Amino acid sequence: MTDSLRWDRRMSRRSRREARAAYLFLAPWFAGLLVITIGPIVASLYLSFTDYNLLEEAKWVGFDNYVKMFTEDARYLNSLKVTTIYVIVSVPLQLAFALALALVLDRGLRGLSLYRSIFYLPSLLGGSVAIAILWRKVFGAEGLVNAVLSVFGIQGPGWVSDPDTALGTLIILHVWTFGAPMIIFLAGLRQIPASYYEAAAVDGAGVFRQFRSITLPLLTPIIFFNLVLEIIKSFQSFTQSFIVSGGSGGPADSTMFNTLYLYLTGFKNFDMGYAAAMAWVLLLIIAGLTGVNFLASKYWVFYGDTK
Repeated sequence: MTDSLRWDRRMSRRSRREARAAYLFLAPWFAGLLVITIGPIVASLYLSFTDYNLLEEAKWVGFDNYVKMFTEDARYLNSLKVTTIYVIVSVPLQLAFALALALVLDRGLRGLSLYRSIFYLPSLLGGSVAIAILWRKVFGAEGLVNAVLSVFGIQGPGWVSDPDTALGTLIILHVWTFGAPMIIFLAGLRQIPASYYEAAAVDGAGVFRQFRSITLPLLTPIIFFNLVLEIIKSFQSFTQSFIVSGGSGGPADSTMFNTLYLYLTGFKNFDMGYAAAMAWVLLLIIAGLTGVNFLASKYWVFYGDTK
């Protein structure tokens, strides 16, 4: 047996030992993936085709839950409408506000780190129960907003108790949590070479022309990234609606997010099979919109290596 062959065999045995050690250390992660992630996903898919109330054995009903959603349940369709309006209005407003503030901070303000930390705080706190309670107080009939309006002789409504304005308060709350996309925009702005702006200025381009011809095209990958993340996060919004509406989705279901209706169906009405079906429809909606965004991105997202 040659020295080369013996060496290869020793390395092969060593590689197998290292592989076994690696799998041993990864075993807890794989167990968690199967038990905590994949298991519940498969179980929820099965339950979506059943009539299950948490107390009795699940009964197979096929596609009845899915048919009921779109043909009999007007409240479910309304929750989709409310959620869609919330996403369509709040996401562009939030991204526009975050980009505008990032442009201001990118001008080299003194104490930038402090401002960046302060502006990021709403993203950390915006989904909390405490902020949702505060929002309900601020926009209540005797809240801070109406107190300010009263100084100018204006009698404001109970913003969170009026069906015409309740959803608007949640949209404002979502826009207020602009910190995360703002930080990402600011990082993207710092990656744009200053020489581009210098060359544009020499050619006589003004501030708005530079923004339109340089900043926006080079920021499109960042805009796309933030857009996908915020759409997904907005469809999953729950705490704001639950707390502000007192868990009812009111007034008149004007703040009945799809996630809130799913929660009420599963854990208040104990119709877990129907709730599981709603969860899978929501997953398909988010996945579909994400796929559409990726397909459409090739028409408006500019990458530096694109020819």
